[in-house]
Amino acid sequence: MIPNSSKVLILVVMMAVLVLPLSFLGSDGGSLLIQKAYAVSTKSQPLGSNIFVEIAKKQNPAVVNISTKMKRRARPPRPPRDPQTPGGKDPFQDFYDKFFGDREKKPRAGMGSGFIIDKEGHILTNNHVIDGADEIVVLIEEGGNGEKEYDAELIGTDSKTDIALIKLVLKEGGRTDFPALSLGNSDKLEVGEWVVAIGNPFGLSHTVTVGVVSAKERNIGSGPYDEFIQTDASINPGNSGGPLMNIKGEVIGINTAIISGNTGGNVGIGFAIPINIAKGILDDLKEKGTVTRGWLGVMIQKITPDLAESFNLDRTEGALVGDVIPNSPAEKAGIKRGDVIVKFDNQEVNTMEALPKIVGSTTPGKAVKVEVFRDGKKTVLDVTIAVLKDESIKVAAVNPVGIQVQDITPDIAQSLQLGDVEGVLVSDVTPGEPGGEAGLKRGDIISEVNRTKVKNTDDYNAIASNLKSGDTALMLVKRGGTTIYIAVKLK
Repeated sequence: MIPNSSKVLILVVMMAVLVLPLSFLGSDGGSLLIQKAYAVSTKSQPLGSNIFVEIAKKQNPAVVNISTKMKRRARPPRPPRDPQTPGGKDPFQDFYDKFFGDREKKPRAGMGSGFIIDKEGHILTNNHVIDGADEIVVLIEEGGNGEKEYDAELIGTDSKTDIALIKLVLKEGGRTDFPALSLGNSDKLEVGEWVVAIGNPFGLSHTVTVGVVSAKERNIGSGPYDEFIQTDASINPGNSGGPLMNIKGEVIGINTAIISGNTGGNVGIGFAIPINIAKGILDDLKEKGTVTRGWLGVMIQKITPDLAESFNLDRTEGALVGDVIPNSPAEKAGIKRGDVIVKFDNQEVNTMEALPKIVGSTTPGKAVKVEVFRDGKKTVLDVTIAVLKDESIKVAAVNPVGIQVQDITPDIAQSLQLGDVEGVLVSDVTPGEPGGEAGLKRGDIISEVNRTKVKNTDDYNAIASNLKSGDTALMLVKRGGTTIYIAVKLK
């Protein structure tokens, strides 16, 4: 008979053995948190002991390695050295190149990931993986025969969502039954759910990493259609374009971006495009090679509590119209500056960010009802949506300064070692616009505009919306260890 003390010891040892493997599935949350997460998940979605092994074996063959080549072209002139920074190097350059992607077309040989979506050999990946490529080469696992190289052709791209569709170039008599991944429903994804990423980080093909969904609908300042899935599954350079899958092996996202800090690698914060966004544009990419979106023609901004009070609104929901583009569908329908759009085509507009997504998904030529608050009263207008063209994007940018700014989240503050700083972070500067010509740079922190403190994007947008052509915006900017004034003369 075993003494009670020995029984307790044996039980403790058994628990330790059971818990230890699970602790390796998380990133840095600790084994206790992993145990709790596992205990909750078992009620609705129990994990088999080999679930990740099974996913890797079954789905790996449909994940591909993509390499690109570009012909040598003259490089654009490099930006001038920063006299305020020792050595002239922008300390934020590497961070933003990794976080937002290098939007310039430069001579390069690139590498990324992708995944096959049908037996004909169509492959989804990121636009930035193949952008500007003269040659696209795909490596596919061929069972026990290693990897086989295929040429691929570009079918369609959408830079606004950073999604591209390519297709394997098949030779007569060659393979026609490629393994394909099933596309899931990213709308049903929940925070805390297990996810698996497969890709080619640093060229290491078919690397499998595991984590959880950390957050949904993240806006990272990369464009008007931001609603990224955030995950702590390890994602590194080369993972771009690869699949993020649920434990059913269904693709629920396309791995796209990371926050890497000063390490150049994963720190537990990665972003994936929800697969439902890709599914929504897939037919357009196949048939036309591009995406047709609806266009309303308004410049919008967030509604702060102060703005709500000024416009006699009882809530901060909706999109405030800062301006209306001449000859746009909005102007023709009677939408005016100061209107608050609260409903579009029977869909609630709860935030400013929601409106571009709803309008963009609307078929051009469709007549819709737009509900606005004007002078404290509700008004319903009939609008016929037009086609969004590239030039419309430039015109409709709600930014007289020509920069993009974003809130300084705790994660970004930590990654950039900013400390307890107040202001907004400059995430992008449009060449040739007033902000860039005045000397504003990515990574700058704007803490004041015209002697008024700026704590967040709401503050900045409220000030920027009142700036007019010919005005000078005096900005207090923190750059590295220095604080400087920059006067931005608006055109």
